[in-house]
Amino acid sequence: MMQQHWYRFDFALSTKLADYMGKERKFAKCREIFDDIISQGRVPSESTFHILVIAYLSTTVQGSLEEACIIYNRMIQLGGYRPRLSLHNSLFRALVSKPGVIAKHHLKQAEFIYHNLVTCGLELQKDIYGGLIWLHSYQDTIDKKRITSLREEMRQAGVEESHEVLVSIMRACAKDGDVEEAERTWLKLLRLDEGLSSHAFVCRMDVFSKAGEPMKSFKTFREMQEVLSSYNVVPYHKIIEVLCKAEEVDLAESLMQELVQSGMKPLTPSFISIMDMFLNLNLHDKLESAFSACLEKCRPNRSVYMIYLDSLVKVGNFDKAEEIFNYMRNNEAIGLNARSCNTILSEYLSSGYHVKAERIYDLMCQKKYDVDSSLMEKLDSVLSSSRKVVRKPISLKLSKEQREILVGLFLGGLQIESDGKKHMIQFEFNQNSIIHSILRRHLHDQYHEWLHPSCKPSDDIDSEDIPCRFCTISHSYFDFYADQFWPRGQPQLPKLIHRWMSPQVLAYWYMYGGHRTSSGDIVLKLKGSVDGVGKVIKTLKSKSLDCRVKRKGKVFWIGFLGSMSTWFWKLVEPYILDDLKDLLKPGDPTSENNVAELQNMNFDSGSDFDKEASEDSDMDSL
Repeated sequence: MMQQHWYRFDFALSTKLADYMGKERKFAKCREIFDDIISQGRVPSESTFHILVIAYLSTTVQGSLEEACIIYNRMIQLGGYRPRLSLHNSLFRALVSKPGVIAKHHLKQAEFIYHNLVTCGLELQKDIYGGLIWLHSYQDTIDKKRITSLREEMRQAGVEESHEVLVSIMRACAKDGDVEEAERTWLKLLRLDEGLSSHAFVCRMDVFSKAGEPMKSFKTFREMQEVLSSYNVVPYHKIIEVLCKAEEVDLAESLMQELVQSGMKPLTPSFISIMDMFLNLNLHDKLESAFSACLEKCRPNRSVYMIYLDSLVKVGNFDKAEEIFNYMRNNEAIGLNARSCNTILSEYLSSGYHVKAERIYDLMCQKKYDVDSSLMEKLDSVLSSSRKVVRKPISLKLSKEQREILVGLFLGGLQIESDGKKHMIQFEFNQNSIIHSILRRHLHDQYHEWLHPSCKPSDDIDSEDIPCRFCTISHSYFDFYADQFWPRGQPQLPKLIHRWMSPQVLAYWYMYGGHRTSSGDIVLKLKGSVDGVGKVIKTLKSKSLDCRVKRKGKVFWIGFLGSMSTWFWKLVEPYILDDLKDLLKPGDPTSENNVAELQNMNFDSGSDFDKEASEDSDMDSL
């Protein structure tokens, strides 16, 4: 009898299975089969490409849009296929569905879709023209020729410029103060039956501001108030910013008071504008009052504290400056950056506080912040008099705390990507989660020296401006974590995970991949094999943390119920960020929205995991 191979790759079967998984919106499984087909040296069928793109577009999982773009591009470049019109349009609509400051990064992809539509002779809908002009209007550098070309194509195709298109043109004009084109566009807006939007007024204010005519911006703002029955806080932010840049103190203060009395939120951007004006004009008493008012009405903000710190240093109030600096250092919601450290370092050096200056320098070395070149000569003199060798910032290396944090984040679902040779950490956060909003600021600071240049923090960046997705550079230092947690590009629990589950690891696992349920219990999300999850549970039990486990698809939910949630909390509380303790402490109802998927999960009815473990030979040791 001829011996046969126990497994032989079947392209047709793999295609049917991948297509079925994609239609069922199981995009992860579909992608796994898709990658397997390619690894076998085959090109997936057109249907598989199409279905996988749609599956990615149908989910709200972070990064799914980027994955849809990758598959779409490979469909054309690798497979040589010509996608249906509906696929082009669906992907394009997804690209322009994000806020402009986020969507602007998708311009190249949107232009590629446009190119494919033209190349294939497919119908160009008016939304394609409008969407491209909209994306161009948000770019840092405006491509006027491209916008003009698109408008001409619209004219030739008989497509009228809508209100949205005209506002996009106004926004583009505002980037370089093109008043002439902006006024022509404004007249077209006035002739439309749709009426004017507050956004159109904001763009017109911006145009006049860039052209150096702030009072025309103010006149436009008052016209908006007369024309529109309702509007949001954005026009106030814009006109206060314009008047502050023009140093129109009385008008800016009057509008700030008007905004506060209106009850609109948020107020922080306008407080930042007005405090910055006071700093530039040396109106430090007014700045002090604005800072106090901001603290009463707004959440802590790094830019607000930075401006106040600059003011204190400028007037020589060193004791108060030191107090504010230490408060920023100890408050995770605010935190320090290179600019704040250089500000206080400059104060100490100029005032002769050499011991304090050395401490700040050591802190900057620890955090790997660069010292301003203007301070180096004086700093070298101070250090050389007290140390044999002048210390420089240490080389790039993960600290013990950074390593433990990464392990906790990997347990919570953090991902690793590869450029073929080295690996990078891909941080992703839920944009609708208050917890993730605070955590991403902390992690952005914690790994600032490792971040990719495109994700590097600026001196004035606020937590609201930190993207929900950012990555590190590619570095061999991450190879270990890739081998342990992401072998062959798939998540896996390491064999030695029991050695690494410290209280700090558990704390970051909870903050990144855990929830406090509506009943006040603690639940942690975990992906991995039954064997790997079993090792994690054993480790938890060895720490006297009894837990119940439920499985939902590929995800295991580990629940600490009742008194066990209290024991878990006592273990991790020292490592939980201060601003998250009230949100994560067990026992009280949660206000987070992302616990809906846990509501139907009854841990008290017995453990699905335990049942599966008893049937699995790999789990006999449990």
